[in-house]
Amino acid sequence: MRPRITTATFFLISACVMLLTACVSSQMPISPANDDVDAAPPPPTVALNGSGNEQATACDLEAIQYAIGEPFDDANGAQLQRQLQSDSSARQVRVLRPGDMATMDHRPDRLNIHLDDQDVIEALRCG
Repeated sequence: MRPRITTATFFLISACVMLLTACVSSQMPISPANDDVDAAPPPPTVALNGSGNEQATACDLEAIQYAIGEPFDDANGAQLQRQLQSDSSARQVRVLRPGDMATMDHRPDRLNIHLDDQDVIEALRCG
């Protein structure tokens, strides 16, 4: 015995197929050759401080390697931070302790001071 398809079921299935077909055909991309649509302009280029040379504005890690292993506490923290900033030519300084949240944006002119659990400088990185 074969299942019997009623007229209402047939029209319901046909309507669903037509709706799906209409959705698929309406998502076709507009071609740039269409005269009514202008092509999008290219994205702008962004240069650091008016120049395209990132290395010129990056901080200098070689000049501040002496600070690794130094304590970073209330007594010398602010002074050491200023000294590292001037010695490395960094425009910004960010102090990061274990578990601190930090943005993932890359800034070659920013000095990141990574501290361990005892607030001792364990790493210095640009970015």
